[in-house]
Amino acid sequence: MKPDRKDLAPGLSISRILTGLWQVADQEKDGTTLDPVAGARALTGYAEAGFDTFDMADHYGSAELITGEMLRGWKGETRPKAFTKWCPEPGPMTAEIVRAGVQQRLDRLSVDRVDLLQFHWWTFEHPAWLDALHELTRLRQDGLIGEIGVTNFDAAHLNLALADGIPLVSNQVSFSLIDRRAAGHLAETCSKHNVQLLAYGTLCGGFLSERWLDKPEPESVADWSGSKYLRFIHAAGGWDAYQGILRAASQIATKHKVSISNVATRWVLEHAHVAGAIVGARLGENQHRADNLRLFQFELDRDDHALLDQAFAATTPIPGDCGDEYRQPPFLTASGDLSHHLAEMPSAMEAVTDPDNPDRARVFSGSLWEPIAGYCRALRDSDRIVVSGTTATHGVDHTVALDDAGAQTTYILDKIAASVRALGGDPKDILRTRMYLRGDEDVEPAARAHGLRFTTNPPANTTFLVGNLIGDFRVEIEAEAVVSKKRG
Repeated sequence: MKPDRKDLAPGLSISRILTGLWQVADQEKDGTTLDPVAGARALTGYAEAGFDTFDMADHYGSAELITGEMLRGWKGETRPKAFTKWCPEPGPMTAEIVRAGVQQRLDRLSVDRVDLLQFHWWTFEHPAWLDALHELTRLRQDGLIGEIGVTNFDAAHLNLALADGIPLVSNQVSFSLIDRRAAGHLAETCSKHNVQLLAYGTLCGGFLSERWLDKPEPESVADWSGSKYLRFIHAAGGWDAYQGILRAASQIATKHKVSISNVATRWVLEHAHVAGAIVGARLGENQHRADNLRLFQFELDRDDHALLDQAFAATTPIPGDCGDEYRQPPFLTASGDLSHHLAEMPSAMEAVTDPDNPDRARVFSGSLWEPIAGYCRALRDSDRIVVSGTTATHGVDHTVALDDAGAQTTYILDKIAASVRALGGDPKDILRTRMYLRGDEDVEPAARAHGLRFTTNPPANTTFLVGNLIGDFRVEIEAEAVVSKKRG
């Protein structure tokens, strides 16, 4: 028996259990690199058993090199699939920078084409992520990339990328019995655009297993993955709430004669928009392949779902949307912040202090009309920040997502947030927004996009239906903020 398969895209068939290689980085944390030949031998064993789809990233230690060693020595008829991620630091994304990032993936994997190149971006307030995705699209046309995916994108920005013409086939996000965000807005977006999810964290770093059933909370966890998912457990209501889910999963596992891990992964796989679940492998150690095959020998029934739903009701939903754990507090990472990922978070705009008034500063976004019409993107005077009417203009003159008011609203609010932050404020300091919309059909998508952005700290708002806007824009938004005084 081999694992079930699914088409992620035409001609791209994958194992529904992908073998994740993030633990290579954990195994190499002491600075000792794994033997690539021995690692390749271990991966070959997975591929021969049908687990022939491997997921890794540029920062997963030597995972790409080990996979490249395996691919060079592969003797079978159908080559295993190598999916990798490119996670550059925020900054300008020129064609040369993007091509170099892809070329490094090709060189390390020893292939002429990356089967699936997945792109991660740390802050949507820096708009160069769209430049990167458009350049990746060109490289796909050149044959260097098979398909393009993203990782840790929320529903709003997945919709924005697709509305701007990026041919995405997948989004890789956290999805588990503990973290159920991907069953919400993101599911609707995936259904709308026929995009599928690759789910990681389905076992919460090993916490969703018999090992922890009715056990006390550990004082500390040694590995990065466990440290990260212990934060998820805390965010979901704590150890007792987590044990409630674990007990429900255990009861279901006993009923079906499978493991708790099987139940946890099966629950994720039964969502229609999920193409596959990524299960981590520690090369040279326990492989769990036989146990994973049992996933395809049972299904969860109505009673099983009712039991899990009852356990879910005693938990707290993980805050925000998918990917927010990397972009805003509370950072649900191994360290509790982004310090082990980024040295700093660069701003997309630079504040310029008024030479005649040190209490006044301005930022410019680089749009075509700012110098022509003589205005700035935003101005701070003392603690007050006012933001000009802002449209979905990317760079000098590119209009983002021409026919999607919701996507344009998302992009505009990113630009407004970036301008407020560049002037020393925080997006939560925004007290008022005014939205100007072209037509009746724009009201609901713009309102929903505004609502997704301001689920907490909602500002006062007025929306105008103006019937026409300059150019091809469907939305224009202006904003006001007052920088909160820090309390001692």
